[in-house]
Amino acid sequence: MKPARTKTPRKLLVKKGSQTSLKDPVGVYCRVRPLSLPDQECCIEVINNTTVQLHTPEGYRLNRNGDYKETQYSFKQVFGIHTTQKELFDVVANPLVEDLIHGKNGLLFTYGVTGSGKTHTMTGSPGEGGLLPRCLDMIFNSIGSFQAKRYVFKSNDRNSMDIQCEVDALLERQKREAIPNPKTPSSKRQVDPEFADMINVQEFCKAEEVDEDSVYGVFVSYIEIYNNYIYDLLEEVPFDPIKPKWNSCSTPMRNTDFVPPQSKLLREDKNHNMYVAGCTEVEVKSTEEAFEVFWRGQKKRRIANTHLNRESSRSHSVFNIKLVQAPLDADGDNVLQEKEQITISQLSLVDLAGSERTNRTKAEGNRLREAGNINQSLMTLRTCMEVLRENQMYGTNKMVPYRDSKLTHLFKNYFDGEGKVRMIVCVNPKAEDYEESLQVMRFAEVTQEVEVARPVDKAICGLTPGRRYRNQARGGPVGDEPLVTEVVLQSFPPLPSCELLDINDEQTLPRLIEALEKRHHLRQMMIDEFHKQSMTFKALLQEFDSAVVNKENYIQGKLNEKEKVISGQKLEIERLEKKNKTLEYKIEILEKTTTIYEEDKRTLQQELETQNQKLQRQFSDKRRLEARLQGMVTETTMKWEKECERRVAAKQLEMQNKLWVKDEKLKQLKAIVTEPKAEKPERPSRERDREKVTQRAVSPSPVPGDVYKTRGGGQSVQFTDIETLKQESPTGRKRRSSTAAPAPPDGTESEWTDVETRCSVAVEMRAGSQLGPGYQHHAQPKRKKP
Repeated sequence: MKPARTKTPRKLLVKKGSQTSLKDPVGVYCRVRPLSLPDQECCIEVINNTTVQLHTPEGYRLNRNGDYKETQYSFKQVFGIHTTQKELFDVVANPLVEDLIHGKNGLLFTYGVTGSGKTHTMTGSPGEGGLLPRCLDMIFNSIGSFQAKRYVFKSNDRNSMDIQCEVDALLERQKREAIPNPKTPSSKRQVDPEFADMINVQEFCKAEEVDEDSVYGVFVSYIEIYNNYIYDLLEEVPFDPIKPKWNSCSTPMRNTDFVPPQSKLLREDKNHNMYVAGCTEVEVKSTEEAFEVFWRGQKKRRIANTHLNRESSRSHSVFNIKLVQAPLDADGDNVLQEKEQITISQLSLVDLAGSERTNRTKAEGNRLREAGNINQSLMTLRTCMEVLRENQMYGTNKMVPYRDSKLTHLFKNYFDGEGKVRMIVCVNPKAEDYEESLQVMRFAEVTQEVEVARPVDKAICGLTPGRRYRNQARGGPVGDEPLVTEVVLQSFPPLPSCELLDINDEQTLPRLIEALEKRHHLRQMMIDEFHKQSMTFKALLQEFDSAVVNKENYIQGKLNEKEKVISGQKLEIERLEKKNKTLEYKIEILEKTTTIYEEDKRTLQQELETQNQKLQRQFSDKRRLEARLQGMVTETTMKWEKECERRVAAKQLEMQNKLWVKDEKLKQLKAIVTEPKAEKPERPSRERDREKVTQRAVSPSPVPGDVYKTRGGGQSVQFTDIETLKQESPTGRKRRSSTAAPAPPDGTESEWTDVETRCSVAVEMRAGSQLGPGYQHHAQPKRKKP
């Protein structure tokens, strides 16, 4: 830990001194994928080219008591569902490739929930290549003619490059060609039809201001971070028959002919840059070769079928494109054999695994462990962004936890100022991903506020520019095609020897004169032939000139006609432009009016919904009140019906009692008036009295009454008359005169004097007990005064 603490401040101090104010924020872009089904509920709406709005789905509103909240998030640019891969590449990845060719690093990664289109954005689909094949195509379109021969650049294990001379490179090429390897990329093999449509980019894209006095080499590597371990997807592990095979049941690999590869370690080079030690780097010379290498590693990447995604990435993949640039020597012939002049730039394309919730993916076993590691690494990335943002905004010096995850530890140099950083947030607008999309938007909002130091421009060598083309102009035509003067000189006869060894030599000079005359004669013939040909050519030129003049006159006439037509069309275009401006102004007014009307419509709809809800509440309250009043009315009606029945029965009984009392009084009065004179009473026997009582008990007279229906469905009988029982007592037992009024009992010795009165009282008491305990008889028998 102590060496790491001493290195980190020294590195930061150098960067702050070189770049105090040149900082750029992390470029965050948003891409919305189309819905899988047209009738799915959508929770994300694109407001404009920089803003999206999240709507709370209907299900969440019901669960949260109707809480409806709309949230807007801003990005550097928003790409809707109709955005093509070419439009996305031109805005996001094209500047990164430009910087790569000019010696600067870049990081581009896709972020989002599972099934949001990250892999499609990065890799693409047949007929519509993604960002990765388009980046490769632009790189090779820019440096295609300036590439060094294979094996001139050679990678080492220290995250740097070595330079080999042409002879060593040729020997290594011959050595590699002698041992053919079908997995080594070669431009002679045909393109695999499995990905041929993905790299067939129709649009030609090329970087500007490419250094033509340098040679370039492209190296690619492909790794994945699985369960917080780094694996090389391009590493070829030989088959071991002793060890068990790597079965796809435990780990979803497509190739089961290899033993499990060993995880790689992160190292720090002499420039404090992080790299994967022992990672395979393959030199490629074309887009087809590079994508073939990528596709070979893609087949080894871990994917699995989950509840939400049929091919869900279970690891973070990193495809590195390393561009090596070295200047030519002063003659422009060979690569400058100075390792310090090599410039290495790198573009990392990262396809992050999607964050997911286990209660939705129904993950178990290995899938659950993978999901936990994926979410943990993404959480560490978010924590690093938050700490960087806090340090930059509030001036704090908190330690950024890069080492908590291999993903953040690998790319810590980019956030410390080693290159540009771009992030594409991929979102799925379906309502089921609302909560996950909300978390992704919040992370993107934090990331946009993080600033990364702008990388320093690489120092250029002091050699003269234009060396390559000067060498081609100097050495190309002279060695390949002879000049005209050389052809003419070769057609002349050769000159004899001109050496004079003796003053008396009379043969050398005549032979020389003869040869010179022949040459002169040949020269004269060639001159005449030249004049003839020149005259013929001159006549042809004059004829051609006259034809050209005629053509020019004809073309001029046509041009005059076309100019007249063009002038008329210009006038028409100006008129149409004015009309177009007028229509645009009207359209603008109509759009504003439509916006106002839409706002009014939205307001009225909200008011209408509020009124409808209010009316529904009032209607429900009214129905409850009506039901309550109906129950009260029914209860009161039943209560009063019972009360009325009770009062009517009591009144009828009271009137009957009064009538009965009056009848008794009348009978008694009649008995007094019509009573005969008293005779000697005859003492009746007990048998006679018993017979009379038995006769009355056996043959009672019928009592009239009324039948009423009860509320329970039965019937009740109410008597309208009372039967009066009479019994004549023996005359011998009468103590008082029968004419006297009956007296009630007085003490224990008193007794009733009249049997009729006693029977009537007994009947009344019996009727009162049937009516209930609340009823009291109104007519009591009168007592005799003492």
